[in-house]
Amino acid sequence: MAKSTKPTVKPLGDRVLLQRLEEAEEIKGGIIIPDSAKEKPQEATVIALGTGKKDADGKAVAWDVKLGDKVLIGKYAGTEVKLGDETYILLREEEILAVVG
Repeated sequence: MAKSTKPTVKPLGDRVLLQRLEEAEEIKGGIIIPDSAKEKPQEATVIALGTGKKDADGKAVAWDVKLGDKVLIGKYAGTEVKLGDETYILLREEEILAVVG
């Protein structure tokens, strides 16, 4: 039986589960920057969507993002969630700054 790479978490409401995209390691001027000093990447991939937001009349509001989208988020946006060996970010759709490409 093969293990699934997708998390078994279903966000609620207008929350989105993201996985940060790792930036390529760059060595500037021959100095290696330790992981603890590196900035968090601001680009992530949408892994799961919640049930959605409702307007004042109780009607579902369409999502601005979809599964697999690459998005930009703030450096400290959302809540980090560790599931197995992977770390994900759980945040509200309104905290997503932009969809890339």
